[in-house]
Amino acid sequence: MTWITTGQLDGARRRLRDTVDALRPALDEGMPVVGLEPSCTAVLRHDAAELLDRQTATEVTAATHTLAELLDRHAPDWTPPDLTGTRVLAQPHCHHHAVLGWDTDRTYLSRAGVQVSAVGGCCGLAGNFGVERGHHDISVAVAETALLPAVRAAEPGTILLADGFSCRTQLDQLAGRRGLHLAELLASRLRTSR
Repeated sequence: MTWITTGQLDGARRRLRDTVDALRPALDEGMPVVGLEPSCTAVLRHDAAELLDRQTATEVTAATHTLAELLDRHAPDWTPPDLTGTRVLAQPHCHHHAVLGWDTDRTYLSRAGVQVSAVGGCCGLAGNFGVERGHHDISVAVAETALLPAVRAAEPGTILLADGFSCRTQLDQLAGRRGLHLAELLASRLRTSR
């Protein structure tokens, strides 16, 4: 993603081709590809169409799913761990809003018994933006529009859910709180339910 956001499209195209080459055996077998980082998943689902030939882009786009989509579409009989009574404040990544969607995640969490509320704005880090010279104050101001006030208002014991690396970084650095990925939340409850 950083190659794309900094305008280095030839480099992005090379990296994406290398990624597809690594995924080729799975793609040829019709295996689904699960993307855990929303920005990387969005590259495979959206940007690939502009950076790769049409056939390869179509294959990659069709095969790529978020974790919630993978569980929903390819493992419909799998029952998530019981999360009844768990309160989650979710920070959907900007690429959830722009490309991937977050409805499947919300539905999946609700089916598991989670009391979920989602923040409606950007975390402010936005990949490399917030760490570039001169952008820190803007990054913090964006986080203060929705994310940080929601974290401060959250009830004690509320789990912060953030699939994006940038979002988890902002939570850690600006709120002193650890955000979990959906995979981490599910895995933590799988261990305790055995």
